[in-house]
Amino acid sequence: MNRPRLGCAVVIGGWLALAVASGQPVFSGRQSVNSISGQFVVSSVQDDAPFFRVQPPPGSTNFVRLEPALLAVAVERFKLSLWRQIGLAADVPWSGKIFLVVHPARSLDDMVNITSSPFLSRWDYRVELPDLLSNTRYARALTSVLLEEIANRAVNADGRAAEIPAWLLDGLAQQVLAADGEKVLLSAPANQAGGPPVSRFDQMQFELDPLASARRILQNEPVLTFDELSWPTAAQLAGADGGAYDASAQLFLHELLALNNGPAKLRNLLAELPAHYNWQTAFYRAFHADFQRPLDVEKWWSLRVVSFAARSPGPRWTTVVSRDRLAGMLSVPVEFRGDSNALPTHAEISLQAALQNLTPDVRDWQLRIKLRDLALVELRLAPPFGQLAEGYRSALADFLGENKKAPANAGANHRSSAMKRQASISDTLKKLDALDRRRREIEAHAIIPLPGNSGAGAP
Repeated sequence: MNRPRLGCAVVIGGWLALAVASGQPVFSGRQSVNSISGQFVVSSVQDDAPFFRVQPPPGSTNFVRLEPALLAVAVERFKLSLWRQIGLAADVPWSGKIFLVVHPARSLDDMVNITSSPFLSRWDYRVELPDLLSNTRYARALTSVLLEEIANRAVNADGRAAEIPAWLLDGLAQQVLAADGEKVLLSAPANQAGGPPVSRFDQMQFELDPLASARRILQNEPVLTFDELSWPTAAQLAGADGGAYDASAQLFLHELLALNNGPAKLRNLLAELPAHYNWQTAFYRAFHADFQRPLDVEKWWSLRVVSFAARSPGPRWTTVVSRDRLAGMLSVPVEFRGDSNALPTHAEISLQAALQNLTPDVRDWQLRIKLRDLALVELRLAPPFGQLAEGYRSALADFLGENKKAPANAGANHRSSAMKRQASISDTLKKLDALDRRRREIEAHAIIPLPGNSGAGAP
């Protein structure tokens, strides 16, 4: 598995014969350090260019400098923090041995390589890390190998190793950093390479709200849908989306863990992964009491996102920003081909065009996303545009038969006792056309500064 941002290759290798022949694991390097539990062996590769050492950007606090003795302590702390997140007790016996090899970094984007291989009755792992890497890539690498070790405990030597879904890996990595970042980031020679240590104030914020960082990001970045989390793009994995993917993955995992017996279900998911060629099958088996199909997940996820945003929506946007944000919400992305052999062309169409031209399944899926996003932006829009957003949301809800706006604290099993009546396409088109006319009037006459507004793009 080669993931652009992590630069992590998981390979089932052929080095078992070498290990058996020599009687020693081939992982061990010079100056090996054993962790306190014995699960981790940390070694370093000699620097062949001692006068050249990569440095983090000036003033950066988002990098960790790895040193074997400190890493042997940090990985044990990281493991215990991760185990707590998924409900594993500290005294649960581990199975696979993990060998970490630290080599001199040649750039800030050096690859992290994870190699897994069956060894006798267990799976062992080798993790090759540059001695300088970002906190996120460090956490992702350790999370990846630890989740593999858990998932593969019952897999025979000739069996199929588990493949961890991206949202689980990245979401759990962010959870550990948020909960125990100060403990699991042991850097040489200071707490943070290239800058001061994490302030106690920031750590206290994390302790009070482990979603504090995600909350800051998602106040201004769109929350990903379950489908987008399932199939992240290269840009999202590369971190080129303002952190929305990582924040969305953390929030999604946090809400899954909050379900009834959520940690146990997540452990069941890990146990199921090796038996299936795609993680979706394992996911629905593990969470069958909560979700039967993707639509069930999307509906539950939409309610949780709105509830999350309502608890701390952030400052209102200015009228100009509100105008632009609402306008961006009222178009639907589509792909079309000029002929059967042509590459797909991306375009944006109006809500009215989506109602009239998309197939029912695609149309309803897109409109449900708009329904959720309109509920989210309504909390931040300046009053004239907030009222418009509510109007558009209500029109789409009537069409979808979801005309009761879900309360902010609604749970996964929320059901309206009232009979739902679905509005017709023609009635919905009339409502949308009327809202568009009203929006144009407001844009022409109501773009004035509002006291107390904050945000970029002031008129």
